[in-house]
Formats: sequence, C-alpha cells, structure tokens
Amino acid sequence: MPDIKVWDGRPYPLGATPDEWGVNFALFSAGATKVELCLFDKSGVRETARYEVSVRENNIWHIYLEGVKAGQVYGYRVYGPYEPAKGKRFNPNKLLLDPYAKKIVGRLIWHKAIFGYDTESPEKDLSFSTLDSAPYVPKSVVTESSSFDWEDDVPPQVDPAKTIFYELHVKGFTKLHPKVQDAKRGTFAGLASRSVCSYLKWLGVTSVELMPVSAFMAERNKGLKENFWGYESLSFFAFEPSYLVGGKVDDFKKMVKRFHKEGLEVILDMVYNHTFEGNHLGPTLCYRGIDNESYYTLDDANKRYYYDSTGCGASFNVQNPYVLTLVMDTMRYMVEEMHVDGFRLDLATSLARVRHEFNQGSGFLMSMRQDEVMQLVKVAAEPWDVGIGGYQLGAFYPGCLEWNDRYRDVARRFWRGDDRQIGELASRISGSSDIFGPSRRTIWSSVNYIAVHDGMTLNDLVTYNHKHNQANGEDNRDGTDANWSWNSGIEGMSTDRQVLENRKLRQRAMAATLFLSFGTPIWRGGDEFLKTQFGNNNAYCQDNVISYMVWEALGSDEINNIRFIKGLIKLRKRMGIFNRRNFFSGSVTDVKQGFKDLAWYTEKGVEFLQGDWFQSNRRALSYVVTAHEKLFMVIMNANANNINWKLPHFKKSYKWNLLLDTSAKFEAEKIAGGAEIWVPAWSVLCFEIKK
Repeated sequence: MPDIKVWDGRPYPLGATPDEWGVNFALFSAGATKVELCLFDKSGVRETARYEVSVRENNIWHIYLEGVKAGQVYGYRVYGPYEPAKGKRFNPNKLLLDPYAKKIVGRLIWHKAIFGYDTESPEKDLSFSTLDSAPYVPKSVVTESSSFDWEDDVPPQVDPAKTIFYELHVKGFTKLHPKVQDAKRGTFAGLASRSVCSYLKWLGVTSVELMPVSAFMAERNKGLKENFWGYESLSFFAFEPSYLVGGKVDDFKKMVKRFHKEGLEVILDMVYNHTFEGNHLGPTLCYRGIDNESYYTLDDANKRYYYDSTGCGASFNVQNPYVLTLVMDTMRYMVEEMHVDGFRLDLATSLARVRHEFNQGSGFLMSMRQDEVMQLVKVAAEPWDVGIGGYQLGAFYPGCLEWNDRYRDVARRFWRGDDRQIGELASRISGSSDIFGPSRRTIWSSVNYIAVHDGMTLNDLVTYNHKHNQANGEDNRDGTDANWSWNSGIEGMSTDRQVLENRKLRQRAMAATLFLSFGTPIWRGGDEFLKTQFGNNNAYCQDNVISYMVWEALGSDEINNIRFIKGLIKLRKRMGIFNRRNFFSGSVTDVKQGFKDLAWYTEKGVEFLQGDWFQSNRRALSYVVTAHEKLFMVIMNANANNINWKLPHFKKSYKWNLLLDTSAKFEAEKIAGGAEIWVPAWSVLCFEIKK
C-alpha cells in the first residue's frame, strides 16, 4: 500500500469520490456509533487497511484518504446497538456495501456468515453472529468519472405519443444469439451487437425497456437461479456484474450509444420498493447493517419486523429524506452519466406511501414532479403493490405513464370468448379516458399490454388453460391463477390442425388489438417469435431455455409471425391516428359529412345504442376514427364463427380499402359503404377511406 494520509474530508457528495490526490468517502447512518472503512486488494480477497471514520456531520460519516486512487476496493463496518426488537441491527462483523458504489467486485457466497444473526440459533434473528462476512460478500469499488467519448450522442427523445416499448431481459435475449460472440452473450456488449440492434430497429419499436440491470447477485437454491429476472436489487448505482465483460462499466455506455445511433431509447426497469436483503431473516449486506431503521419501513406494532407492501419481505423507506435522496441521485446518475432515456418503476405505489398509505403529495412523487432531469425522460409506473389501498391505477402525476392491467385483462378475456366484455374493451381501446381523463392526463398515459415478463407469454395464453410452474420447485403454488387464457381445446402442445389454427388466429388478433389501441403499447420481447415458457407464468428463477430466446429454432411459422408483428407496427405508424394527445369526445369533427372523432359501430352498420353495450353475448365491435382527411375502421370478431357485417355508409360514395386481415382469409378489395361483408372468426380487420 502507498503512504496514505488521513483527513476529515467532506459530507458530500455521498459515496466514494476520487480527485487527483485521493478519495473522499461519505456514508449516511443516523443510528451508528462508529464506522470503519476497510480497504482491500484488487481482488477483494485480502484486507489491506482499516480506518475509523471519526467525523460525523448531520448523520453523514466522512473521511478523506490521500494516496488512494480510483479502482480501490472497499467496504464498511458499522457499529451500533444490536437490538432487533427495537429495529436496530448493527453488526460490525458484517462487511457492508456502499449504497453509492457505482461498481462492485466479487460474488456473493451463500454462507451463514452473511447473516447478522446466528442461523443455527433457536432465537433466529434475535441472536447475534460473530462470524466475519468479508470473505463471502461482494465489495465496493472506487470509480472516477469516465473519459468515455460519447461523441455526438443525442437522446432520440421519441414523442410519447409515438412510443412503442419493447421489454427484454439482457441475458435471456442474447444468451443463445448465434451472431453474438460467445464472450459477449448475456451481456450489455452482446445487446449492443450489430445484429441485435439491427433487429430491434427493423422490427420498428422505439424504446427498449430492459428488465432490471442493477446489481442483484442472483441467489441459488435447489439448482435454480431465484433472482434471474433481477427484481431483488442489491445496489442501485452499480450494474449487475455478470452483464459486464471484464467488469467494464463502459459496456453499458457503449450499448446506450449504439442504441441511440439506431434511434432507439433505453428504458431501465428500476426496483426501489424493496431490496435483496428481504425480511428479518434475510442477509445483512448493505442497508440493513448501515441503518436498518432508516432504510426500511418497520412494523408499527413490533419493530423486529418490517412493514411490507411489496410481498418481498420489507418496504424500502423512501419516506426517509436520505433514502429518498439516494433514489433520486440514482435516477439522475443514470440519465446524466449513462444517458438513459427513462424508467419503469416497479411497484411504484410503495414509493408513494406516507405512513403506510398512498399519498399523491408524497415526497417521492413531489420530487419526481419538480426534478428538472426527470422532466426530460419517460417515466412509467407500475401503479400497484400488495399493501392496503395499493391499487392506484390513474392516480400518478401528469406526465407519468402507467401500466394498465385492466387493458391486459379485458383484451385477454375478449379474445378468450368471454361474455360481457364489450363495454370495458371499448374503454381500454380508446385510451382509458375513464381512468386517466379526470386528472386531465394525455391519451398516451395508459401503457397497454397483452403480455409482459410477469405472466404467460402470448403463445402460452392460447396454449394453456392453467399455469404450469412445477419447474420452479414450489409445487405450482407460485404465480397467478388469473391468466384469462384458453388452450383452444387441448392443454399444451398439439398437432391438431383446428386447434393450431385457432391459436394462431387468436394470437394475431390480440397482437393487432394491442397495436390498434390508443395509448402506449408495450410488447414482450420474444412474443413475435411465438416464444413459449411451457405454461410457466412466473419464470423468475429459470436461467435456461425456458427464459432464453432460442434464435436458431426459428422455423417458417415463427419467421412469418415476426414479419406479421413488424407489419402491425408499421401499420400503426402509417395510420397516424395514434399520435394524438387528447382523449376522444365522440363529437362531430366534420360537420358536412357528419363524421365524429370516434364512433362505435355494430354489425348492422349503425352506431352502438345504449342497449347494445349490455348484450351479454356480444363478441364483436368496431370503431371508426376520422383524422387527417381519412377514415379508419377496425372490426374485431371474437366469435368462433364468421359473421356478416354491414359497413357504415356515409353521404358520399366512399369505398373502404382493406389494410389488415389478421386471419388472411378475407379478400382484399375496395368495398362500397353499406355493403355487407363476412368477417372471419377470431379476426381483426382494418379499413381505410381517403376523404
């Protein structure tokens, strides 16, 4: 070790900040009585020095080490009372990560030493562990501002009204890609490869939403990677080490830069509502050992336990101003330093709770609304959690998009053939004004989806009646039972032609419904490949072919379907009617012709009357939208048989031109208004009139 001189340092910025002479270390802990900074060799195996952080200023412990440089590996030991019944869980035997560390080194080894208590004691977490965890835990690394050359990188800033999200998993998407180098498969570098970027651009999506990429250190149990999805974050600043080739953080920047050159946005799925440490029986790796009472929301009745609105053990305490600062600092770092274009906030209701209740005036939501950096990027909330009053669809701030599970459910049920779905479907297709209109939101506030990572794939929705999660090792108890799926008559794989035809028709109809609906669509990566998870609707632990994209297994059916999805996206853009910002009023916009901005028509060629909406067995509807000197009509038939349909007739002798037939059974030709056609079973038709 070089000669190191110790100085008081400064409380901000938090984390490890190098300069030309040394490194300033600053750590928040309100309850600690003593803090030690431990330095390690580059491998993180051997401790080389230890310093007491003697200066405490406004709950910030800080020290400056002259002679230390970027690349230094370190960790903290935090002293204080160990009184779990009072919510205090300090244990200096546990080496802790810096919450502001922008890089970590080493892997987590599941050993009893990583727990703050004696795992073999009958008192469980009330006991105290004297085992040193340093040999078994990852360490923080001092990083400096990169000299990375962004060149002329410019964020695409895709108009929200034109956005099409594409959700993918970094490893799952690239692990088996034949044109990605072996060393880069499953990494940011693999995702940045020419073949992957070219495919995404070719498909036509605008914004790539990455499932969590924050360091999550996948835990293992029974041979399964229980954290494959990445929704158990350990660090918010540092990227998942396995996604970096040789630990190079610049890999992420290169990926973003490459995506931006292709006109693609990069959206990060961030999990701030809970952490990898879990409940009171979880390991002590970072926040719990630094200041358990500050970082987590404790149970009011018994502080030994946590208040948990996430279903994952403990809610992260964003009500604490220091913890809120951590969250906001992370997001600004990702935008300003990593050039990301937006965020999806997992279980966002938990972040907006005040004294356990959702509050639109919460510190988190107010911070998001006033932060000038956040105003420049896209933010989408998952507007629910599992706590009381957790379902808050439509309650987030203007400008924030929200995942709309009501769209998902009704679209699935309609194309399953359920009764009484017409009214709900019409509301969702037209942008969910009943949900977002009262707060004067834009029509693109609703993030519409049929399938995402959490649940069945689109292919499995038409192949299985029930979840098949046996491979998860939980006796098929995990995952939702409310899939609203239908196997078309045979559970699982089939060679029956009629069954296969029905499945194909309904998959394509659901995809067309998504891209012909108003709002912001999100497409699950791989569904265009007819991806199956063999009925598994909760593949969080499947680091294998169940979750991987099997690129080399594409046959003619899969390739044709990929082209079909590309065509749908192209059609959505071409039509131009989905770029609007305001909701429909149903009022006349063309006085001469009597055209409304949006009108719903029955199979008789007339507008829906009040009673038509309440016909329980009605399984078909259509809408007509007028825009840009054109009329567009979309017909959706979820009946198991063909039906006769009379096209609307207007004052002039307009002819309807077919743009889309998901069944490929309708003859494409121009059809006069008032003519009767037959609409194929399980199909979506789209027509256009040029006024």
